[in-house]
Amino acid sequence: MCIREYRQDSSPMIDLHTHTTCSDGTSSPEALVHEACSSGLRAIAITDHDTLEGFDAARPLARQQGLELICGLELSTRLDGGPGCRRTTAHVLGYFLNQMPPPDFREWLKTISATRHERNLKLMAHLNAKGLALEWDDLPLPPHALGRVHFARVLAAKGHVPDQGRAFALHLSDEALARIQRKLPTLAEGVERISRAGGLTSLAHPVRLPFRGPRELHSIVQEMADGGLQAVEVYHSDHNGEDTDRFLKLANELSLLVTGGSDYHGENKPNVFLGKGRGNLSVAYTVLEKMKRFACVGNPPLH
Repeated sequence: MCIREYRQDSSPMIDLHTHTTCSDGTSSPEALVHEACSSGLRAIAITDHDTLEGFDAARPLARQQGLELICGLELSTRLDGGPGCRRTTAHVLGYFLNQMPPPDFREWLKTISATRHERNLKLMAHLNAKGLALEWDDLPLPPHALGRVHFARVLAAKGHVPDQGRAFALHLSDEALARIQRKLPTLAEGVERISRAGGLTSLAHPVRLPFRGPRELHSIVQEMADGGLQAVEVYHSDHNGEDTDRFLKLANELSLLVTGGSDYHGENKPNVFLGKGRGNLSVAYTVLEKMKRFACVGNPPLH
């Protein structure tokens, strides 16, 4: 299937990248549905980190409210190698447009959550060893569901750092936590697992990956596409106009689908608004329509 061109249009707006309190957002699944309806969005995807619990909780209310709710997730994976590209975390969005994820996939996700639990136990010990006194009661979720942003908020609230940005810079960045890395699946395994479960895969916010230039970006995403990656998140709150054009061109060159969303986290990212990002976002329903057509033709149901 050759994807030649993508342009935004005047069709109803959607948001295919959102988070709830089931991962690192501050809106409950039900509250997110109400926010989406109030914002005039026609469809949203809940893409919580490594879990489908937010979608499951929101589904009944979305159906009642007439909001099209897409089953999704944002899977944490490991990207190794590539010339000039250090080992880093890469996020893969999975969208289940044709069927619900099967039980064995849900069971596999629990093993990913277990790596988050193990990392957070080590992270708590690490922060306390640095004199940044924290207790589990300070945090809003159990260890298996916590993201680094939760630790950042508490560090700022307790006065250990002036704000969340400094918390990441000083204590929670990949470099600061080099010795406390999660045992994640490779990107190739993540893509394969989602695809085998009937999902469509998209590389999330590619601007965050440490590529040195257009050639390296093209080469590595080409390798991902050869391994089964089906789309690139072109429209994202972190992408400026130049980034969007660059990733749109890349998607066209590699015949990949395009996805887009705000990466909404509520108060954990107060300058990112549902459906609008930082005011730089407008994802048309036609993007979702193309994804659906591909899911029907290029990625048929397993059952």
